[in-house]
Amino acid sequence: MTEETPGFEERPDVPSGATPDDAESKAATSSNSEGAAPAGDGAADAGLVAQLDQVRTALGERTADLQRLQAEYQNYRRRVERDRITVKEIAIANLLTELLPVIDDIGRAREHGELVGGFKSVAESLETVAAKMGLQAFGKEGEPFDPTIHEALMHSYAPDVTETTCVAILQPGYRIGERTIRPARVAVAEPQPGAQTVKAEEATEAAGDDKENGGPDEG
Repeated sequence: MTEETPGFEERPDVPSGATPDDAESKAATSSNSEGAAPAGDGAADAGLVAQLDQVRTALGERTADLQRLQAEYQNYRRRVERDRITVKEIAIANLLTELLPVIDDIGRAREHGELVGGFKSVAESLETVAAKMGLQAFGKEGEPFDPTIHEALMHSYAPDVTETTCVAILQPGYRIGERTIRPARVAVAEPQPGAQTVKAEEATEAAGDDKENGGPDEG
């Protein structure tokens, strides 16, 4: 049985050539390192959060850029399509405008009974193609005169009209859709000067007679 020496404390193994003070210093350094580890982890987490925020910001900016580019592209496509349709309409209108004199000749030949044989077939085919391209004739006798679509070549007065009226169509007008490529050339008639005054006086006299007679008979 080994007797313990009073007052003896066990010390950690000390390497050869090292003093006890060196061992205690190493143990203290190890303890301090273990205590500082959580602080290092917190700094790393903060750095990751900052990087994540930067990535989110960059992603938002790139998404906004993509949406803006997409909107600009859609506007560009609509503008190109609109311009394409406009150019097509202008080209068709120019072509049909050049053909109007020929169509006028066909109309005059039809009025004089000269549209016969092969000429009739060719003329009708031309009119059919022009109609498919959107050409529409307008202008009728008896319709009110409209300076936006009519061109007055002759002027007269008539007692049987109450407003400026187209009394003869000298040359039909043509339009493509809402675009007028030639106004209708017409002869117009206006109410006879003084006719409205006479009619107003007659109406006044008739109303006075009815009042003197006690008004119109009741049924």
